[in-house]
Amino acid sequence: MKKPNELAKDEAAMSTLVEVTSAFEGIASLRIAQTKTRVLQSTEFFRELWAIYKQLRVKDAFNFGRTKADEAKLIQKELYIIITAEGGFSGDIDLKLIRHMLERYDPAKNDIIVIGHHGAIQLAQRGIEYKKYYKLPVNDQNINTMPVVAQVQRYRSTVIFYQEYVTLMEQEVKSIELVSAVENRAATNEETISEETYIFEPNAYAVAAHLERSMMQITISQLILNSKLAQYASRFRAMSSSRERSEDERQEIHLLFNRAKRGVKDERLKEIINGLKKTKVGASN
Repeated sequence: MKKPNELAKDEAAMSTLVEVTSAFEGIASLRIAQTKTRVLQSTEFFRELWAIYKQLRVKDAFNFGRTKADEAKLIQKELYIIITAEGGFSGDIDLKLIRHMLERYDPAKNDIIVIGHHGAIQLAQRGIEYKKYYKLPVNDQNINTMPVVAQVQRYRSTVIFYQEYVTLMEQEVKSIELVSAVENRAATNEETISEETYIFEPNAYAVAAHLERSMMQITISQLILNSKLAQYASRFRAMSSSRERSEDERQEIHLLFNRAKRGVKDERLKEIINGLKKTKVGASN
């Protein structure tokens, strides 16, 4: 058994770990509240933009803001975009996301773009190549997704693999085609905006293409925010579990510390009693 002073040091170290995990747990909880608010704000703005686009429709299909020249140079592959954490404190949700993506991945048919350093590391460890890597945005506002949109416009189609916040203790990994992700956020409106009632510069097709690019940027930003929300929740769950284990370990060490202290006192008491007995025997002789 360890000595009381050694156990006291172990208990102090474990108490520090409890405080650190508790702090991370609190930070994750705050981030969850902030990000949920921004997701709702972004969703409302997207609905307003989609309503304008639906009124302005000049073609039947969503065309990703491409020009005819872009259409002629399309890469005939499906682009996979995976959104992961920047660091390694997101629990196991990134690993689940990558496994989900690899179930469908075919290097002959798919190219990969990674958002988040942790995902890039996981793919590199598996020997899987990716075309581009972007850092996960630090801020949850004014997310610049234009470089990602530019890559999307080069491919025939795009699937985004992301993380979905369900509850504080439950997160899911999901995938969705980008065109579906855009149209699923649609809002209907019966009014029509046409060249008969509005002036478009340079023309209605160019305005529609600009709106398509804008909606893609917002949609990708929302999926990034959704993933960050799930990552914060996964981090909260991991830190909560670590805090509970650390607290249990601290209590166990404290119990051992008390036992060790009691053992030392018992040994000293035995030594005193034995000393007294020897003194009495010596006096009687």
